[in-house]
Amino acid sequence: MQIGIIGAGHIGGNLTRRLTALGHRVTVANSRGPETLEALVQETGATAAKASEAARGARIVVVTVPLKSVPDLPAGFLEHAADGAVVIDTGNYYPQQRDGRIEEIEDGLPESRWTERRIGHPVVKAFNGTFAQDILERGREPGAPGRQALPVAGDDDHAKRVVRDLIDELGFDTVDAGSLDESWRQQPGTPVYGLRGGSEAVREALAAASPERTAQWRA
Repeated sequence: MQIGIIGAGHIGGNLTRRLTALGHRVTVANSRGPETLEALVQETGATAAKASEAARGARIVVVTVPLKSVPDLPAGFLEHAADGAVVIDTGNYYPQQRDGRIEEIEDGLPESRWTERRIGHPVVKAFNGTFAQDILERGREPGAPGRQALPVAGDDDHAKRVVRDLIDELGFDTVDAGSLDESWRQQPGTPVYGLRGGSEAVREALAAASPERTAQWRA
């Protein structure tokens, strides 16, 4: 499968490593230009591109950039993606630590809904509470003891199934976390954020979440 990854930090870099190892064709981009991705390309066999070109022909596009950088993504960067392309948003709002104040999110808009509106394309929220190293080290065969589960939220059932199938291929179970309006249940500060539990633990954590942000995660 052709997959585009925009953002080559910890999550984007490790997804590039795992997905190329699984045989997918990966094009990866960052904000500094393809020439800065030579080491990752040499390691993985991925193709480096400008952010405006990373989604070309992709059936799945992963947007994994700091939230404050989402408005700076190139206009029309999804125009040449495959028909029906699924976009995964891994982003988190870190107002004190990185992103500054985003008023709509402070007022209660789910983070991925904010991203969706900025890029003009539906998104599926996944990988946002996952430790990057776990992508490399904690994948297990289906049914294996201790197989970790990840929550997946989105409005389109088909798009969620595409993402859940990809996560299963990476070696993790998934839990349907509801619509994108319910994706606040997996934002920073919630019980599921950073959880390394199985499916039942993830379901319980999602159910226990509160929509009120704790002080650490407010501007």
